[in-house]
Amino acid sequence: MEKFISLAHGDGGELSHRLIKDVFIEAFGDGKAAMFDAASVDIPGGKIAVSTDSFVIKPIFFPGGTIGKLAVAGTINDLAVSGAKPLYLTCGFVIEEGFPIEELKKIVNDMANEAKKTGVSIIAGDTKVVERGSADGVYINTTGIGVYEPNIGCSLEFEEGDAIIVSGTIGDHGIAVLAARGELGITVPINSDCASLNRMLDEVMHHSDGVRIMRDPTRGGLATTLVEIAEDFQVTMKIIELDLPVKDEVHGACDLLGFEPLYLANEGKAILIVAAKEKDKVLDILREFPEGRDAVVIGSIIGKEKGQLLLETPLGSKRLLTRLSGTMFPRIC
Repeated sequence: MEKFISLAHGDGGELSHRLIKDVFIEAFGDGKAAMFDAASVDIPGGKIAVSTDSFVIKPIFFPGGTIGKLAVAGTINDLAVSGAKPLYLTCGFVIEEGFPIEELKKIVNDMANEAKKTGVSIIAGDTKVVERGSADGVYINTTGIGVYEPNIGCSLEFEEGDAIIVSGTIGDHGIAVLAARGELGITVPINSDCASLNRMLDEVMHHSDGVRIMRDPTRGGLATTLVEIAEDFQVTMKIIELDLPVKDEVHGACDLLGFEPLYLANEGKAILIVAAKEKDKVLDILREFPEGRDAVVIGSIIGKEKGQLLLETPLGSKRLLTRLSGTMFPRIC
């Protein structure tokens, strides 16, 4: 265990995993809660989902979104991939002295618009102002609450042959934000994929009984998220490199900068593992929505023992993928 926190502890990779396991789970208990994007809580008359998140992205305004839109969409997606129907959000703001009020209004209006579009109500909030230089403009913390509908949910029961689906192209958010910083010396004509997925995923859950699990591959990217699923549920997965949906702009930027699309953040994509017999139905549903028009099958579960993620290369060889290790420089959130 490292003695001090580094930036890599916040990138969603191996160090984040160890930090959560060795510090937070050690103190709070219930390691099962860390396996999902929202906690399931029994209350009189039913079950609710609760998720919390913090947003510290730089720049605050980026192609395709703002920190406000991101805060709402990110929290909604954590609830939606857990199989819940998002209903309510709370938000807390940490605002740096000197931050322009007009920019704050734009961020708050973006939050309101995204919440209204998705049918979610923002019901409570808090603001704190800190001295100039103590924060990077504005930080936002959100908590989301959703409900589980009777007989609707992910089974969490995996079988060999289950299909791994991703709802669209990967790495868009990571490259859009990196390029927006102006630190890379390149211009990339691409927008972040920042979007709320609850209506699309709700349609999947209501029309398919073969969904095993859903996750949104944010920090750490697609590979890290799939490794977490493989290890948590002790299944072996194989994804096909040639089947990964990556835009040419992202490929080009990654080749130039030495990044790997599999480990870039996404903010409007979902991973779905579904029964083989249901994959065509699920793909059809996803493709009815703008956020899912590029949905594809990228692999399958090939075993139920080792808890591994394998990548099949264009040459037919296989290599073991692990969580993001170290910091994806420069950081994107």
